[in-house]
Amino acid sequence: MKKYITEFIGTFFLVLTIGMVVVGGKGDFAPLAIGSALMVMIFAGGHISGAHYNPAVTLAVLLRGKIPLTEAIGYMIVQISGAVIASVVVMYLLNDKIPEMAVEMTNSTKGLLGEFLGTFGLAYVVLNVATSKETSGNSFYGLAIGFTVLAMALAFGAVSGGAFNPAVAIGISMLKLTSWNSIWVYLLGCFGGASVAALIFRICNPDDK
Repeated sequence: MKKYITEFIGTFFLVLTIGMVVVGGKGDFAPLAIGSALMVMIFAGGHISGAHYNPAVTLAVLLRGKIPLTEAIGYMIVQISGAVIASVVVMYLLNDKIPEMAVEMTNSTKGLLGEFLGTFGLAYVVLNVATSKETSGNSFYGLAIGFTVLAMALAFGAVSGGAFNPAVAIGISMLKLTSWNSIWVYLLGCFGGASVAALIFRICNPDDK
């Protein structure tokens, strides 16, 4: 139970931060706040649950062989729950700033590539700094993962919205920061990128089972 509570809290505060800074109009500072929130939540919960806070990361860890299927499904359920509740809180706090009409993704193909690449980069870093026996016990993993999200958000935010996380995609869809019509882009891009990252990790680390 403690793992699921930790995953809920971490995802909740990640999505809460995203909603508050993006809807609140923090502009170019938003990725810094988002990456920082993820970093501190990883340091807070990493020793309990592994601090995934992202169904795509959980899929990558599952394919890498570090979490059983039943636990992975539980992680995804509480991650999505945390994202939904965080979005409801943002809607309550910033009701007057929620867009009246959902923002449409201008190019789904480019958005799909952006989400794929961004999530691949994130999952690749997570697997290597937080699950590899060669980096076991390090103290930098939270910083590495947080800065990856910061970098990917700055790189691809204008192209895809920069979710790199299916739970975040649900949250920003609820907040009308993107249209529900584009949810498939996030699901396919995020889960696809995470799956390829897990494959590459296994190829590059054949002895790390």
